[in-house]
Amino acid sequence: MSRANDFDPKSRFGPVGIGVMVLFHVLVGYALISGLARKTIEMIKKPMDATIIAEVKVPPPPPPPPPPPKKIVRQETPKTPPPPRPAYVPPPAVTPPPRTAPAITAVQSTKPVAPPPAAPPAPPAPPAPPQAVSTDIAVACPRQVKPEMPRKALDEGISGVVKAEVRIKGGRVTEVRFLSGPKVYQSAVRSAVMRYECQTTGDAEVVATQEFVFKIE
Repeated sequence: MSRANDFDPKSRFGPVGIGVMVLFHVLVGYALISGLARKTIEMIKKPMDATIIAEVKVPPPPPPPPPPPKKIVRQETPKTPPPPRPAYVPPPAVTPPPRTAPAITAVQSTKPVAPPPAAPPAPPAPPAPPQAVSTDIAVACPRQVKPEMPRKALDEGISGVVKAEVRIKGGRVTEVRFLSGPKVYQSAVRSAVMRYECQTTGDAEVVATQEFVFKIE
């Protein structure tokens, strides 16, 4: 059996009273915590307020003034006055002497004049070249070579008579000149005539003509 004076909170306040008390304590604690938190934030914010001080740049000292220009002292030479001009004296009037023409005297030389030298004698005329002597080719060149028939003349069937002028000097033929005849035979005739063995006396040039008859049978 319990005593009557013992305190029993459950029996006195009941569950409603207990809840009210718990809510009151929670509100008081929240108020305290929120107030302390605000003060703490304000205390933290205050040191964070910093002022930005701009750096003041001191301007450089002005440059020193330039030195004063040196004065150039020019020494002026004293000007000497020009010498006085002499007084003008006019020249004396002089009359030129009269001009006389020089006298020309003719002097005749008495020395004998030598006759001009005689002209040198004219050189003798060169001897005339010996004239070519015409003769028979058979007499001048007893040994002759018969010309060959050209292949072209055989193929084309060309016949004809070739007349040639032969010049002989020193025992041999020096020149062959064709007077007439087909040209196809001229090379063969020239080759044969240049091999002739001739007989001549001295340096006389002999001219002979010869005809060559070519027939194709």
